[in-house]
Amino acid sequence: MWQIIESTRVVPLLQNSLKRGKLPNAYLLVGPAHVGKMTLALNLAQALNCAADEKPCGECPSCLKIAAGKHADVQVIGLSNGNPKETKAKEIGIEKIRDIQHSAALPPFEGKYKVFIIDGAEQLSNEASNCLLKTLEEPAEKVIYLLLTVNEQLILPTVVSRCQRLELTPLPADAIEKNLTEQRHIEPGKAKLLSRLSHGCLGWAITAVEDEAILGERSVQMDRILEVMRSGVEERFAYAAQLAAQFSQNRRAVMEELELWRDWWHDLLLSNSGSSERITCVDRETDMKNMAGGYNIRQIRMFISRIQGAMAQLQLNASPRLVLEVLMLNIPGRDI
Repeated sequence: MWQIIESTRVVPLLQNSLKRGKLPNAYLLVGPAHVGKMTLALNLAQALNCAADEKPCGECPSCLKIAAGKHADVQVIGLSNGNPKETKAKEIGIEKIRDIQHSAALPPFEGKYKVFIIDGAEQLSNEASNCLLKTLEEPAEKVIYLLLTVNEQLILPTVVSRCQRLELTPLPADAIEKNLTEQRHIEPGKAKLLSRLSHGCLGWAITAVEDEAILGERSVQMDRILEVMRSGVEERFAYAAQLAAQFSQNRRAVMEELELWRDWWHDLLLSNSGSSERITCVDRETDMKNMAGGYNIRQIRMFISRIQGAMAQLQLNASPRLVLEVLMLNIPGRDI
């Protein structure tokens, strides 16, 4: 049973390849974080090793072992793989790819196929990428490589060219809301909020259901954002300095906070354009209505562009403090 909910032709394509017994030795699964790439990869690994007629059944010993991460022939390779000593690693090193090469040279131990899932393939070092390329150029039988990425532009083009590309696109908010209410029995108000905040990524919504601290942290961040918007230059510069210091330790957290800024201003744009039913921050609708009238559409669009520009500059390793201070200076003043 395929667990992923997706609006593309990805699952039918894989089912057809499995029935014909003709699969490439490598797939590239592309899509935003939490969109379902890992779920799809594990489902495919199950289908390749499933003992039932309808694959994956999700109930045979092989499927259950893969779901539990205990199958000898299915390996997930990433930055840490649960090793606390590797949590600060910035790249997937060549040693991990060499381990894959050694394992791939051996026949499957308990299944039909060996499956190697590289989670975050854009984080492969140059040496690891070139080592993987050689592996893909000389594929072993009964071995499948699944490369998962949020940004295929950061992967060596020759590696990409040797994979079959599968793109997972975000789901409509109502599809996620329906899944949360009907399959996971989440109360309608919370399901609606999570479906909007997920940006089409069911995995994020499920994680937020399981870990209530995620919504709690978001609430704290939103309070801070609204406070900064109401404050003066000195407070905004202090906020920029705080984010810049955090950026050196946790880039992802800072980028996520900037995404919250972008969501808020996009909601302001929707509200001012008469499309408030489409806003993301449905839990802040009162604040939204109180604030929306103070800005015109031109101001809002301009600042959204500034936020996106700041995020792009940070990705290019520009000075975090300078980028964030300029962004704070560009917060538009209210008309009223």
